[in-house]
Amino acid sequence: MGGGTIGSVPVVLGLLAIWAVFQILNPHFLSPRNLSNLSVDIVGTGMLALGVIFVLLVGEIDLSVGSVSGLASALYAVLNVNLGMAEPPAIVLGVLCGTAVGFVHGFFTAVVGVPAFVVTLAGLLGWYGLMLFIMGTYGTINLNDQGLVAQLTNYYFSDVAAAYALAALGTAGYFLTAWRGVKRRRAAGVPTRPPAVIALRTGALAVIAFAAAYVLNRFQGLPLALLIFLVVLVVLDYVLRRTTYGRMIFALGGGVEAARRAGINVAWVRTSAFMMSSTMAAIGGLFLASRINSVSQTSVTTDLLMNAIAAAVIGGTSLFGGRGSTWSALLGVLVIQSIASGVALMDIQTAVQFMITGGVLLLAVVIDSLSHRAQRAHGRA
Repeated sequence: MGGGTIGSVPVVLGLLAIWAVFQILNPHFLSPRNLSNLSVDIVGTGMLALGVIFVLLVGEIDLSVGSVSGLASALYAVLNVNLGMAEPPAIVLGVLCGTAVGFVHGFFTAVVGVPAFVVTLAGLLGWYGLMLFIMGTYGTINLNDQGLVAQLTNYYFSDVAAAYALAALGTAGYFLTAWRGVKRRRAAGVPTRPPAVIALRTGALAVIAFAAAYVLNRFQGLPLALLIFLVVLVVLDYVLRRTTYGRMIFALGGGVEAARRAGINVAWVRTSAFMMSSTMAAIGGLFLASRINSVSQTSVTTDLLMNAIAAAVIGGTSLFGGRGSTWSALLGVLVIQSIASGVALMDIQTAVQFMITGGVLLLAVVIDSLSHRAQRAHGRA
């Protein structure tokens, strides 16, 4: 383990192993249709996982994201479908509802001092109850299949240039960002990666990106949902790694007292992390509703919460705080949805999916614990 961290290598190797096993068992697993569907299926849960990462990074937990996603989608559906409000303001109010919920969680956790586990567990129950109250007697609300929300997961850029342009833009963006980092570190006299390593990583990313574009174009093209997810992921990655706010998030996860002595407003940073978590949960809820083109009283399921947290942890975000990235959400949700897709293709009981996912989660937590122990041994935690 070297310095005490092993990065995302085990997750990538595990994902490749899962794909290889399911492809051997069912040759349709890696078909363009299934991989395209997989790229859309990951978005709803992935959005929730992105928000959970912010909370985990500050050393807290949020058990309410599933209920918040259902509450936001229910509020949007009632406002738009039942009350006739235009979609844009209904969407905005749904998302702001999530932000307000996060503020409540942050206030009771960071200001009042109630443990986050208790606050968000209460939120899990309370916001689910509010969702049922808002839905009223409407068991299911069907969305307009031509509306904005419905199109989130149903629109594809059929022009092959779209997917290839995204692949080229992503590869070029990575190279330019990495090279700028090298120049800054050199100017500061800090050791940096050799240019050969950057070139190798850029080449590997290009192969993956253009292969993905090729596969997507063999079905219906680039999904709008995937494009939005990747844009949000990159923006939040920039926020965490390149802004003062992001550094405060990591500092708080590294140690509350040290962060306080460094002049960080601990209460505000904690509260903002919960607000980010609930906001992303609300956005994820809209994508989940779009996938089935409806909102129902059964939209909130226990496995949604577990999958969101599991995706963040499996992807490499530490439960001990202070270590992780937004890319953890992408890797983790790919693992979880790949298992779900493979199990569905093979017509195996859903119970098997839960057992496999549980085993993978346990393995990820064991690796996280061993890595954290190694970091402490090296004086880095």
